[in-house]
Amino acid sequence: MIIQDQANHIVEGHIKIWDPTTGQIYVDKRNAIHFENMSQTIANALANNGKYISEMHFGNGGSSIDTVGNITYRVPQVIGQEADLYNPTFFKVVDQNDTTYNTDITSNNMIVSHTEGFNYSDIIITSTLAYNEPDSTDTTFNLAGVSQSNLDNATSLDDSFVFDELGLKANGDNLGTGLLLSHVIFHPVQKSANRIIQVIYTLRFRIGS
Repeated sequence: MIIQDQANHIVEGHIKIWDPTTGQIYVDKRNAIHFENMSQTIANALANNGKYISEMHFGNGGSSIDTVGNITYRVPQVIGQEADLYNPTFFKVVDQNDTTYNTDITSNNMIVSHTEGFNYSDIIITSTLAYNEPDSTDTTFNLAGVSQSNLDNATSLDDSFVFDELGLKANGDNLGTGLLLSHVIFHPVQKSANRIIQVIYTLRFRIGS
């Protein structure tokens, strides 16, 4: 006899992109979850198979701007195991246990938050772009050769230092090659050299109705 658990299993995501120095919030919205890749990663993590959330990826292919300033947003890519950002440009390791590739575990990390008696738990993922990031000399995380020295002279929102999409990835066989777990698209945000940008990405895992 097979007993089936009819409870609902829900993963929800929300991001806040802000300047922690000034308090200005640039983006505050929900995101799309790649349910196939997320389910595979959760199963591997529970089975102790070495797969888990590892990186936050940034890109600039999520939107386009016409000649009069209207913004058109593309659909998040959350179907198919090979899904990725439209135009990935840069990523940060958020696994605080990775002492090799996490550039600062105090500002790039994950914590689990749970309140006793409730049927959900949150993973709060923080990723911080410092004043000197992206760095054009960085060949590990910088996928597009972005130079911070030119950021304040930007004339176009289509340049690679402007972000309008991001997603979480699991760890892969090599850096940057893991499964895409989520994808969110938003109005373009410029990462200039004179400010810090921080992303607070909350994943809520709820089991039961």
